[in-house]
Amino acid sequence: MKTGIIGLPQVGKTSLFKILTKAKVEERAHSRQEHIGVARVPDGRLDKLSDLYQPKKTTFASVEFVDVAAIGQEALKETAFLASLRQVDALIHVLRAFEDESIPHVGPIDPLRDIKNVEFDLMVSDLTQIEKRLERLEKDLKKGRTNDLEHEQALLIRSKEALEKEQPLRELEMTNEEKKLIKGFMFLSQKPILYALNIGESTTLGTDLEAAVSRFKLDEVAHRPNAGATAICGKVEAELAEMEDEEAAEFLGSYGLNESGLVRLIRKSYELLGLISFFTAGEDECRAWTIPRGSKAPQGAGAIHSDLEHHFIRAETIRWDTLLEAGSEAAARAKGTLRLEGKEYIVQDGDVMHIRHSG
Repeated sequence: MKTGIIGLPQVGKTSLFKILTKAKVEERAHSRQEHIGVARVPDGRLDKLSDLYQPKKTTFASVEFVDVAAIGQEALKETAFLASLRQVDALIHVLRAFEDESIPHVGPIDPLRDIKNVEFDLMVSDLTQIEKRLERLEKDLKKGRTNDLEHEQALLIRSKEALEKEQPLRELEMTNEEKKLIKGFMFLSQKPILYALNIGESTTLGTDLEAAVSRFKLDEVAHRPNAGATAICGKVEAELAEMEDEEAAEFLGSYGLNESGLVRLIRKSYELLGLISFFTAGEDECRAWTIPRGSKAPQGAGAIHSDLEHHFIRAETIRWDTLLEAGSEAAARAKGTLRLEGKEYIVQDGDVMHIRHSG
């Protein structure tokens, strides 16, 4: 799963990418060059399982981030830039919500205005793509009508009407079949989006982060379908990135925080993609596995290895906190809290699973 980081110039977008992925990013050799990096998904549940098992290795889930150049109508006309953006599964739109005279900014700080401007550009790009496809479809339908072509045309006309009303496609209701039908277009305004307010440092940072979404009037856009909002302080996150865990915890505490903004941002982006984590645990390795919410046990097994999905029999399953409470798998088994689940079981976020298979 890839998450694209977008934003207008001078919002702290690339700085956020560097902090998230710990990537060593040089100045862009070309105005539209992308940066790609991977960030670990922090998970206190996995930390506690590792404390219980003391494994040789602990492996966290990860999210791939793509940092593209500053967005705008001109950039969205460039093939390479568009290709980079279309390939991602979700977007994080970084918004400037800090005052700093040393960093240029056109006009007053207004994240809601910036959201509308960037959203408009995304919708214009999608509308252009739809209009070109509809022209082609009209020619194809004159040659011969098929159900597939007619369904595609009807869906694209409905999508076009939504965009002309300035409604992004992520808010347009579609059946699973319709989503599959237009999946190949990779429409930009259809991608789930997380708005990330980059606020300034303050002595009341903990309170300011909690209040930021409401303060900058993002409550309504954050509650739209397939959207969300959170806040970070890029300056503080940059300092945290240089610290050891104990020092970082003390530093966060001085601001009245128990976790960094990046932890919340990664968690929110994970949720926005409709993903959950389940765990495998043992003396060799404790590991988090990423699957779409609603996946059944065989699909969970397939995340570990495709053979496990094909030869799946049962999954020994227990919630991570129930396992910790029991103290060991043997104790959980004796209590009857370690269950055997079949092929129809829907994996829950936080399950610890051992796959039984015939392979």
